[in-house]
Amino acid sequence: MDKLLIQGGNRLGGEITISGAKNAALPILCAALLTADSVQLANVPHLHDVATMLKLLRQMGLRAEQENDRLTLRGDSIDKLEAPYEMVKTMRASILVLGPLVARFGEARVSLPGGCAIGSRPVDQHIKGLQAMGAEITIEAGYIHAKAKKLRGTRVVTDMITVTGTENLLMAATLAEGETVLENAAREPEVTDLANLLVAMGARIDGIGSDRLVIQGVDQLHGASHAVVADRIETATFLCAVAATGGDVVLRNARTDILDVALDKLREAGAILTSGTDWIRVQMAARPKAVSFRTTEYPGFPTDMQAQFMALNCIADGGSRVTETIFENRFMHV
Repeated sequence: MDKLLIQGGNRLGGEITISGAKNAALPILCAALLTADSVQLANVPHLHDVATMLKLLRQMGLRAEQENDRLTLRGDSIDKLEAPYEMVKTMRASILVLGPLVARFGEARVSLPGGCAIGSRPVDQHIKGLQAMGAEITIEAGYIHAKAKKLRGTRVVTDMITVTGTENLLMAATLAEGETVLENAAREPEVTDLANLLVAMGARIDGIGSDRLVIQGVDQLHGASHAVVADRIETATFLCAVAATGGDVVLRNARTDILDVALDKLREAGAILTSGTDWIRVQMAARPKAVSFRTTEYPGFPTDMQAQFMALNCIADGGSRVTETIFENRFMHV
């Protein structure tokens, strides 16, 4: 697709079903590397990044069968413990295979990631955490090479809040020997979703949803079934669209409990929001009011919603101030 042709000037109306969250699906796919049993997933979004991750996992020997939004993964024939540059350069989430491979197989070779234009997102916290758990790590020719006969539980305090770092170390800790404590852990709902799957697979994790995760390592994990959490960013994007154009839209398969800050800002802008257990209705009849906000880690205002709210502010009444604290290049859209 080379371009989008948009005929504007219409109010939005109707119903939309929200997809599963990409940022939950990618680590959850990697969690299937932790067991030889079948992991059955539902509500998996149809996205290029998901297809790329599946391609990488299949290259490693993971078996994957897909039917609509359902996936069955089986890791009983993993024979390649490497994520090559050709795959990782297109999607930096590929780094999420590092923790599971080292934890279950004692070795991994993963290319340093690329695939992100919005700022430098170093993987040093992943490396630091795995080294603290006893892994020997060398970096040569652009690859992270990690080895460990058996990871050991320890206390890891990350220098910064890192979502993929938390997810990688959490997955590794499930099969480590003894207790691992992750301090300054990311609290994003996608991390919580991964943790809930790991518990269903037999992991022992306390503090889910907090910034302190305590994991008691187990000898092995087993299969499980899990539905990927609804995508809060997709949800808020459609809500912003209605707030900008006016209209009346119902979003199905949506979660309101993980969107508090964005919903408060939409109400401040003038949107009328009503909701139930798995739906949100947004109504907008007037020009929006400008809203100021500052992005920060969950449960604060999500950086992934910054551009959408800025677009809303462009047609709003009044002035607003937007402060970005997560990614240094996140204002490229301006």
